[in-house]
Amino acid sequence: MIDKRTLEKYPKLVKLVNWINENRKKSIVAFVLLLVYYFSLPRTLFEEPFSTVIESSEGDLLAAKIARDGQWRFPEQDSIPDKFKQCLIYFEDEYFPYHFGFNPVAMVKAIQQNRSAGKVVRGGSTITQQVIRLARKNKKRTYFEKGVEIILATRLEFRHSKERILELYAAHAPFGGNVVGLEMAAWRYFGVQPHQLSWAESATLAVLPNAPRLIYPGKNQQKLLQKRNALLKKLRDHGVIDAMTYELSLQEPLPQKPYLLPQIAPHLLEKVALQQEGQKIRTTVELSLQNRINQIVRQYHSQYSQNEVHNMAVLVIDVKNRNIISYVGNSPTDVLHDKDVDIITAPRSTGSVLKPLLYASMLDEGELLPNTLVADIPTQISGYSPQNFNLTFDGAVPAQRALSRSLNIPSVLMLQEHGVHKFYETLRQFKLKNINKHPDHYGLSLILGGAESNLWDLCKTYANLTATLNHHVKTFGHYREKEFAELNYQKDFKQDFGDEVKEKPILGAGAIYLTYNAMKEVNRPEADEAWRFYDSSLEIAWKTGTSFGNRDAWAIGTNSDYVVGIWVGNASGEGRPELTGIDSAAPILFDVFNLLPRKRWFKTPSYDLETAECCTLSGHLAQDNCPKTKQLIPKNGKKTKVCPYHQLIHLDASEQFRVNSSCENVEKMVSKSWFVLPPVMEWYYKNLHINYKTLPPFRNDCQGMQLSRMGFIYPKGNSKIYLTKNFEGKIQPVVLKVAHSNRDYKLFWYIDNEYKGTTQTFHEMPVVVPTGKHLITVVDEKGNEIKQFVEIVND
Repeated sequence: MIDKRTLEKYPKLVKLVNWINENRKKSIVAFVLLLVYYFSLPRTLFEEPFSTVIESSEGDLLAAKIARDGQWRFPEQDSIPDKFKQCLIYFEDEYFPYHFGFNPVAMVKAIQQNRSAGKVVRGGSTITQQVIRLARKNKKRTYFEKGVEIILATRLEFRHSKERILELYAAHAPFGGNVVGLEMAAWRYFGVQPHQLSWAESATLAVLPNAPRLIYPGKNQQKLLQKRNALLKKLRDHGVIDAMTYELSLQEPLPQKPYLLPQIAPHLLEKVALQQEGQKIRTTVELSLQNRINQIVRQYHSQYSQNEVHNMAVLVIDVKNRNIISYVGNSPTDVLHDKDVDIITAPRSTGSVLKPLLYASMLDEGELLPNTLVADIPTQISGYSPQNFNLTFDGAVPAQRALSRSLNIPSVLMLQEHGVHKFYETLRQFKLKNINKHPDHYGLSLILGGAESNLWDLCKTYANLTATLNHHVKTFGHYREKEFAELNYQKDFKQDFGDEVKEKPILGAGAIYLTYNAMKEVNRPEADEAWRFYDSSLEIAWKTGTSFGNRDAWAIGTNSDYVVGIWVGNASGEGRPELTGIDSAAPILFDVFNLLPRKRWFKTPSYDLETAECCTLSGHLAQDNCPKTKQLIPKNGKKTKVCPYHQLIHLDASEQFRVNSSCENVEKMVSKSWFVLPPVMEWYYKNLHINYKTLPPFRNDCQGMQLSRMGFIYPKGNSKIYLTKNFEGKIQPVVLKVAHSNRDYKLFWYIDNEYKGTTQTFHEMPVVVPTGKHLITVVDEKGNEIKQFVEIVND
């Protein structure tokens, strides 16, 4: 408090104190009004949902989905075309660049004209006021509401630039029907993007928000034409357009019927809408490639639907950045055949497409070499009997040839050796998310389509393997710790592949390279059989797959830059007899690759490979008795065993019989290295390899050396045999099979020491035996015998 003596001493201070006391209330009121004004405008003007829109990598519209409120309202643009901007300003608010939210002169003139006419003939609202009216849902026009609009318009001018206000208007103005915003209107009425609009088209759209009902075809067309032409004349009079542009613009017709929006990648649109609804996303999809692949899919759909195969999908990946450059989620079929199902992400039986991953894993672990012979014989494992697609047997086949021919039995035997659990963990590292049950659930059928995966994950896996190989070669022996990255469909997204490391991420580059070499030899579709004879031939590593019951046909291929994945079948799961990977999916694969730039074959990752001497015939590391050839093998390849099939034998001078010291002088013996397969493998192998020579018999005068050369084909040891019935309900006999190195030998069959018969040449014995355990004994005419316990079970 100031005392009385001080106040008397300083009269000016007295006046100041009195003024403050008098104006305190006014100051508070002014401050409160200022706060009310500042917060009067909502932070977000428009709460309406937007359409979901996807664009190509070049910025072209790929597809769009209507907003939740049933309106076609594209997300706001960050700029509007100059033509539309000029048309809008000259039609709606010629003084827009100069006023601060409202135009008093225009308002006074509008009031005078409306009073004179007795009705509303002119509006005095600025563009800024119209933005406020749109944000307030076009409330009933009253003088009070007009005052609110003016206040909020001035506040909007303080918040945003003139350019931003125009953008808000262009995004939310009505253009007739359920069309909202300039971008959607440009597509709907003229089939182009806003920046492609002509002066006449821009003028048409500029006048529409003022009277959106004029757009309906055949209705009020003359009024719309008059408004458009009047605006064009105004633009000419103000020098915005020249006389020739004006005359030409007058000749342009008005829109007659709505254009359909492009639906070039509808399934990718749905995928985006699940995660980024109401946004405009610039994707990595290349428009020209997407259009051409869509055309290929349409052609094959037209062909395959004749065989009642209605669905297919195509995915194309750019390896270097994992960008999706084409996404065709389904064929252009109908609702009855599940046209809206996105096959790319749908889990389907894998067929044989996992076989290269097993082959590469075994190479990488040092369990296999590229040409190691793998058994291809009748096989039964715990009641499971795999069959090759062509129901034949090779006896023994090089591992890489087994892969290129997609033989089932060698693959099952390889998986048995490698281990189901170990392979399952590798697949989990690849992040094949649909393979999520316990490995015992799949068993050995895992390699033949017993599991499900999807085109997205499989293409991602092969893209990551290709990138691993490319980077290792490029950096002379390095890897990246995050090489196994997710696929991407958003433009300008930067993948983080991590730091360079010496340790491989999952598989080494050498194993991947050798796997791709084997995959390059896969039998091609009939129309491309002569591919090897052309210098410009398409070199890709690829693999097909066909699921059980011909329900799924796969083809996945890669070169150094791209991965292409194809699936063909019925989304309903219905199989078709002629549906196979090689006949149905592979032709599409090669048609798509022919659209992509040709690339040279992968460079050799010399830092992860080494040269070794391998047996020419068995493919194992060579022993002393083997014919040798130099081959590239992975670093761990040195861990594999040496050739078990070559042995040194002693022959007589005629080289027709084997001998030993009991029947021949050592000096007269001829020593030779001989390639000897086990009996069952030999039985089938020699039928396909005319150069294969069976092991010569011992000469008759040689004692104690008649070794057994027999083996059971069926059944295998300690297995269960299930009895079956024919259509008449009668129990069918069990057919026992044995392989013998000498076709001419007679074999004598016994079950539980009871003689059952004799066979020669083809050693198959049908028998009917009761359920229970039985001992099978087979004796050849030289007294050699083999025995096997089996259990007969009544199915």
